[in-house]
Formats: sequence, structure tokens, C-alpha cells
Amino acid sequence: MAVYALTGFSLVSLLSFGYLSWDWMKPSLVADVATDPMEKSLPPTFARPPHIIFILTDDQGYHDIGYHGSDIQTPTLDRLAAEGVKLENYYIQPICTPSRSQLITGRYQIHTGLQHSIIRPRQPNCLPLNQVTLPQKLQEAGYSTHMVGKWHLGFYKKECLPTRRGFDTFLGSLTGNVDYYTYDNCDGPGVCGYDLHEGEDVAWDQSGKYSTFLYAQRVSKILASHSPKEPIFIYVAFQAVHTPLQSPKEYIYRYRSMGNVARRKYAAMVTCMDEAVKNITWALKKYGYYDNSVIVFSTDNGGQTFSGGSNWPLRGRKGTYWEGGVRGIGFVHSPLIKRKRRTSWALVHITDWYPTLVSLARGNLSNVPGLDGYNVWPAISEGKESPRTEILHNIDPLYNHAKYGSLEDGFGIWNTAVQASIRVGEWKLLTGDPGYSDWIPPQTLTNFPGSWWNLERLTDGLRKSVWLFNITADPYERYDLSHQRPDVVRTLLMRLVHYNRTAIPVRYPAENPRAHPDFNGGAWGPWASEEDAEEWEGIGEPLKSRNKKKKCKICKLRSFFRKLNTRLMSNRI
Repeated sequence: MAVYALTGFSLVSLLSFGYLSWDWMKPSLVADVATDPMEKSLPPTFARPPHIIFILTDDQGYHDIGYHGSDIQTPTLDRLAAEGVKLENYYIQPICTPSRSQLITGRYQIHTGLQHSIIRPRQPNCLPLNQVTLPQKLQEAGYSTHMVGKWHLGFYKKECLPTRRGFDTFLGSLTGNVDYYTYDNCDGPGVCGYDLHEGEDVAWDQSGKYSTFLYAQRVSKILASHSPKEPIFIYVAFQAVHTPLQSPKEYIYRYRSMGNVARRKYAAMVTCMDEAVKNITWALKKYGYYDNSVIVFSTDNGGQTFSGGSNWPLRGRKGTYWEGGVRGIGFVHSPLIKRKRRTSWALVHITDWYPTLVSLARGNLSNVPGLDGYNVWPAISEGKESPRTEILHNIDPLYNHAKYGSLEDGFGIWNTAVQASIRVGEWKLLTGDPGYSDWIPPQTLTNFPGSWWNLERLTDGLRKSVWLFNITADPYERYDLSHQRPDVVRTLLMRLVHYNRTAIPVRYPAENPRAHPDFNGGAWGPWASEEDAEEWEGIGEPLKSRNKKKKCKICKLRSFFRKLNTRLMSNRI
């Protein structure tokens, strides 16, 4: 096994210093405060449906919260988590769109056609319209529903917008990342546009306001204008701490001793977000919501290590199926929790919030069969065993196939060249190319070279397509047991086969030049006509036979816009 050394460090030296061997249960890093035996229990059912505040952060690394031993200051999050229930066996998806789609639908991405990559700004694609969303179910239960922040679930036609998918109000961005002040987003050279929307209109007047502050202020305004006697759901999807790395100077100054510039800016953004959560919590108390509220905090994927984030001591980063890409920060804070001030090791996945929150709201789940999520409130509130025993991390048939994978390596039942990952009990299986397999300490030192993230890469991984880990005993994924336990490998491969039989075709259409912001007044927004919508129904499925005349018209139209787009880009240059 070859190991790359870097600036005097190696995996062996890191192990000798104990960096990869700290106790997963060490109290100083994952605090577990004993439950007060005198704590009064709440009635089996709440007097009224609780107010629900779901906070989702973007690209925040597993290590980047105070109670995980971080050097980044997050006093509000630390306090809320300490007084609630920390979820230390909590899983998300490795990138943006998949996590958001599974939160909103309660279904694995193989069941929505979004199993490959993300929804890109120019794709005629969005969360399938036949899916009943979480906010729609809460509306049915009598909730007022509001979204603030990043959508990233498609917008090519108006029916895809948040206000058409169950939210009464929306303030935020539709695409994957924007400037924190100007709200500009470029999807390639010369393909730039403004992306901040109020409802279904472009919010030009909000330009110049730092998004983290703007979103927290909007939440406060919503709470101030609503009655705490009526149930409310607010989905706060912070842009922070996704790139670009931007923060008010006063927050950066707090980390002036941090040598690595990217880490310094990133840390400032995390602390700024922490203060935004403080302001939201204060508003809940000020306006009379807090005593009957449930606050859920979750990250959307692992941290991006070359942009300041850290998933230490987990393996991997954003975009990978190693634990660093899919194990998330999560906690629940609520006066309604029966057993507070503890750490839960119950297995929880982001799909579980859908049935959990709808059940808390006393909503009806009978008309949404086939959910992949479970109601985990008894596990969270009372410390009961989680109903979840396995997680399908994903099956992506379009991702680059591993060079050395084969059907033979998969016992003749699974092509191990296909990127897939599954967790069953304490076992985790990965096939295909799981992504960069690094263990990366926080980048606090000055000017690490560009290859810093290649700290440790196993050369035998280049010729592998199957990995098996006992995650309970080996949470850092250091010991591949695929050769020692072929029986377990085969069992988990059979589970992949089972799930794959239920998968729907991938929805990943080609980009369309008509989505260019220049055709939409300089802003990103819906661009497809009703005729287009009919043409693209069933995206990702085999195209139905159409008459040649209609195909010809569409081809000519697309050709025209390609030429027009080329001219516009050349003029911009």
C-alpha cells in the first residue's frame, strides 16, 4: 500500500500523533449530557401541532461545529444541540440536489429520477411534479408554509417553483450557488444572471444585502406577522457555507490568526451563520412560538475540503460516498422532546424528516405510499430504537464506470463498475468509483500546496471496485473487509439488486440555450413555454414516437437559439 507524503506529514505520522485514532465516543468531542431523571414527560400527543423550523446549511463539514472539536466558533449551535438531541448516526447525500429532493419528497433519488449529479441551471428538469412534497402535506394539515434560501430543485417552468410546490411564500435563489451580495450566478463563461427571487418575481431591490443576514431577517419578519396560535413551517435553506467564500469583514477578523486563507473565510461564514440561527431562535421566543416549536438542524452534504471545509476524521469529502461525504451534522432542539440533553446513535436519514414532520403535524400519510423515510420521532424524543435498519446511499448508472469493475466481481448479480453505496446494519458497501478517498485534517496551516487534499490515497484503490466496512467498529473506513467477508458483500449486493429493480429512469436532460438569463431580462428564472413543457414530459424516459415534422421544428428552433447564444457570448467577450 503506497501512501503519499506531504510537507513532512504522512498517514503513518498522523496515526502516531493520534489524529486518526481518537475515540468516536469521546465526551469532549461528542458531548452526551445525562438526561435529568426529574424531567417532566409531555403528554403522548401535543396540545397543538408544533411549529416546525427546518434549518439546512450548505457544504458545512462534519468537523465544522464546536461540539465536534472544531476550532470554529458555533456557540448557538452548540447550545441548541446540547439542550436537545444530537444525531450522531445521521446521513445525508453527498451533493446538493439529491439531499434537498429527498428531504422534500421522503424518497430515495432512484425513485424520483434524480440519481445523477445535480439539476443544472440550463437543464429542463425539476423535482417531478407528480411528487407530493413535504410542504404540501403540511399545508393539508393546516400549516402556513414558508421557504427562505436556496431551492436548487429546478425552475425551467413555473410549475417547478417553490410557490407551486407547497410554499406560501419564498425568498431565495433558484440555482446552486450565487454571490452572497450581488446574487449573480455564472453557469459558464458569459452565461451569467441575477438569482434572488421574492415569490415568483425577481427581487432586484434586495441586491447588496448579505444573504445569511437577509434570510434570518426574513424569518423574523414571517414570525412577527404570523400568529403563534396557528401552526407554521419555515424551511430555512442557508446558502452558507457554499462557495464563493464571502463574509463580512468583522467575522473574518475573528480568525485573523488562522493562517490558511480559505479556512479563515470559511470559518467566518460558519460563525456568521451561527449568529443568524441565534437571531431566528430569539425571534421564536420573542413572538411566542418557542414553547411549541421543533427546530431541526441539518447539513446537506459533506464539506468541500479545498474550499475551507473539514470532515475530519472521516474519510472523503463532498461529492463522495465515503463517510465524509454522507455523514451529516444533525440535531433536534425542542421543549417538546421527552428525553433532552443527550446524544442519539439511532440510524437516521434525511428522507426520514418527511414522515416524521408530517406525523408531528398530525398530517395524513396514507395517500403517499412508497415513502423511503421512517417516522423517527420516538427514537429522537424518547430514545427508542430507530425503525430504520438500512440506507440506500445511491445507485448512479450514469456516473463514470470504474475501470476495473465487472459483473464477475459482483458474483454475477451486480456490475461493480456502477457507482453505488448501501448501508445495512453495521455494514457499508461501496461499488464503482466512490470518489476521492482522502483523510484530510483541517487546513489551518498557511499556504498548503494545491495537492494538500491528496494527503493519503491508496494506490490499490485504483484497481478496486468493491469496498466493505463495518461502520460501527470502523467509522473512518480504514479497514476494507471485502476480501475477508465475501458473504456480507454478496448479501449487500443483493440489496442493491433489489433497490435497482424499483428505480425509475434517470432524468438528466441536455442543457438548453433558451435558459440563458439574457433571454429573461438578465435573471435566472422559468423559461420554457407550455408547448416546451409538453415536449419534455417524461424527461429521462425513452422518447415516445413523434412525427418527423414536429421534430424538425424543434431542431430548427434549438439551432436558432444556439447561434443566437454564440453571438451574445462573443459580444460579451
